[in-house]
Amino acid sequence: MKTTLLRSALACGTCTLALVASSPAAAQSNAGRNGAKFLSIGVGAREAALGGAVTAGTGGDAINAFWNPAGTALASGQKLSASLDYGQWFADLRHASAAVGYNLGRNGTVTLGVQTFGLSGIAANRQNGYADPFLQTLVTDNNTSETYDYLDLSASATYARSFGNRLSLGATAKVVNESIDESASAVAFDFGSLYNVGPMNWQLAARLSNLGTPIQFYNQANPLPLTFSIGSSFYPVNTEQARVMLAADALKIQDGRQRVNGGVEVSLYDLLFLRAGYKFGFANGAENDSTTIRQATRYSAENFSVGGGLQYRVSGYDLALDYAYTNMEFVNDVHRITLRLRR
Repeated sequence: MKTTLLRSALACGTCTLALVASSPAAAQSNAGRNGAKFLSIGVGAREAALGGAVTAGTGGDAINAFWNPAGTALASGQKLSASLDYGQWFADLRHASAAVGYNLGRNGTVTLGVQTFGLSGIAANRQNGYADPFLQTLVTDNNTSETYDYLDLSASATYARSFGNRLSLGATAKVVNESIDESASAVAFDFGSLYNVGPMNWQLAARLSNLGTPIQFYNQANPLPLTFSIGSSFYPVNTEQARVMLAADALKIQDGRQRVNGGVEVSLYDLLFLRAGYKFGFANGAENDSTTIRQATRYSAENFSVGGGLQYRVSGYDLALDYAYTNMEFVNDVHRITLRLRR
């Protein structure tokens, strides 16, 4: 019964992705219309180094609350999982997250998470000097401070449960807030599934992220970056001395192009980890909407990612420190560091 349900879910997901991918023109026309875009930023150094190909990544990790909630389900031998992540972005923007998951036994796993993205102390030029009475009525910034802060924030609660040794399901509820002097909020939900096929620890997964209310500033409402992804991972080499994991995701963001993420991870004695990834369809190019007045808009973002990590067991705890470097087009490259703990 479970196998039949899983096959149906995966088939439905594949069809959905195919339908979305078949209309690139619609995707281009919606570009830039989503709010709370920080929700599309990958969380975690390991995940970033793998190019974001982590929908079917390793389960039993609290940081999966920001990716596939099904992956937060802890195994029977685990009680606790926690992560702390920090990333230095271009333009001095800072991205940070924290998550803690606790195993309730047969009742599943509960994980709490928070994610922030922003910049403080931005110089404000509030002296508009408009003499025209009509223009003065359009001014919405009535604050007087010399600086202002920009902060994106999400707080989430995730529940996940394993059904047997192969299937895990999960869901996340989160509150999203954006603040730039004024603030706006929204509510969103994520849903995910993770299935272990068996041979070579082959896993299949699907997730739907950021299904929720629009976020509205004044009279302008924008939908959240709704994302659908299907993924797979497996270990062609899996011994005590060395493990090699290959992973791939196919995903569609509501206001962006369809993409394929790929990643590889090599681990030696479960102590040293080397990773690399690439986002296909997220490279340099141009939209096909140029006119005689305006040239085609060039879109840019992430190219390749590399990283590594160390893991060590101390007093019954598995401690891991991960680092990732992401090559960016047109802007400064991004560095991330993550500290993980399991018991």
